[in-house]
Amino acid sequence: MTTKTFKGGTHPPHDKPAASKPIVTATAPSRVVIPLSQHSGAPCEPLVKVGDEVKMGQKIGDVKAFISAPVHSSVSGKVVEIAPYFNPGGSSPMCVVIESDGKDIWAEDVKPNKPLEELTGEEIIKITKEAGIVGLGGAAFPTHVKLIPPEGGLEALILNGAECEPYLTCDHRLMVERAEDLIYGTKAMMKALQARKCYIGIEVNKPDAIAVVREAIGGDSSIEVVELEVKYPQGSGKQLVTAVMNGMEVPSGKRSTDVGVQVSNTGTAIVIADAIKTGRPLIDTVITVAGSGVNENANLLVRVGTIFTEIVEQCGGVKDNAAKIIMGGPMMGGAVPSLDFPICKATSGVLILTKEESVIHEILPCIKCGRCVNVCPAFIMPNFISNAGEQNNYAAAKKFNVDECIECGSCAFVCPAKRPIVQWIRLCKAEIRAMSSK
Repeated sequence: MTTKTFKGGTHPPHDKPAASKPIVTATAPSRVVIPLSQHSGAPCEPLVKVGDEVKMGQKIGDVKAFISAPVHSSVSGKVVEIAPYFNPGGSSPMCVVIESDGKDIWAEDVKPNKPLEELTGEEIIKITKEAGIVGLGGAAFPTHVKLIPPEGGLEALILNGAECEPYLTCDHRLMVERAEDLIYGTKAMMKALQARKCYIGIEVNKPDAIAVVREAIGGDSSIEVVELEVKYPQGSGKQLVTAVMNGMEVPSGKRSTDVGVQVSNTGTAIVIADAIKTGRPLIDTVITVAGSGVNENANLLVRVGTIFTEIVEQCGGVKDNAAKIIMGGPMMGGAVPSLDFPICKATSGVLILTKEESVIHEILPCIKCGRCVNVCPAFIMPNFISNAGEQNNYAAAKKFNVDECIECGSCAFVCPAKRPIVQWIRLCKAEIRAMSSK
């Protein structure tokens, strides 16, 4: 079968040491730090106060804003602090700190919903919202908002099972181990969206996932696995639409729904299945712990609010030559200064790299080779935009369509001059936003 893909992109080393490691439930933490903002949109307001006893799955933060998602406790125990904590992104959202009682007593309202066949689309959207489900592909956009159907329904839902970032294997393992729930959640999403077809895009380097997902689909012709070429950023929204929908392009400044397609993540479909079947809110997530700087690579089911340190210790700790911590994948993830940060809903990985892998290269002048332009999947000019950023010329960056950049990092990866192209592009975006808000 011919594999599908998009124009541009690159091939970072395929280094996935945890690909064959089954998902293991991490040891329950004695203390959790749960941010009240783990999603795109408005942060939640606390529903609890210091001294309150809470149960596992209890809603502890919510807000009436349309684009937001409630937050729930991942342990039973006592609230000991509500205060701002720094997160890896540099902001400091309010967090609810809970000391666990070790009993894992579930909240009374966590109970199974009606079978999928008896649920309406509106009820599925409500269940998804109340469970605090956000997209697990990285952006953490509230899923209930994405499930609202356009008038007349949707042409297609595309689920991203590409997992094209090196090291990360959590989506791969979820597809292999929970294919039945993936299809259950897929059907729920299709019902809410009134989608006529669903395509599950999986890179061909995951043949075991392709096989089990196809088996779980059975004879349902409305759901189809699409085999994708192994290439980065194959899982990015607009690129996935182009690959799966035979060259269809999402116009500049538009969303995929404008061309009748919604894109989500396979892991998101599975947590929707959990919310319907058990009433379980999104209080834990599967992450990959990997890298040459950690003693044991693993895929772990981790409770939201668990501090990185506890997770890494369960993987044998770090090696003597460990030098760099990245939250997420090496291409789109971000370096963090320590292991003192909590796992959030959309955390996909914690990477520990060695000194040898963390060399800071000298930044040389652009040699105008054009490699960054050739690999750019957004068809913009990363060289021009980054040069503008380097010179603080943000008007020029805007002229070169800086907002079209998806920040995949392909340009910086192939740059022979080792220029931090994507970092300059991010700077441009931030400065333009700041100027627009004045």
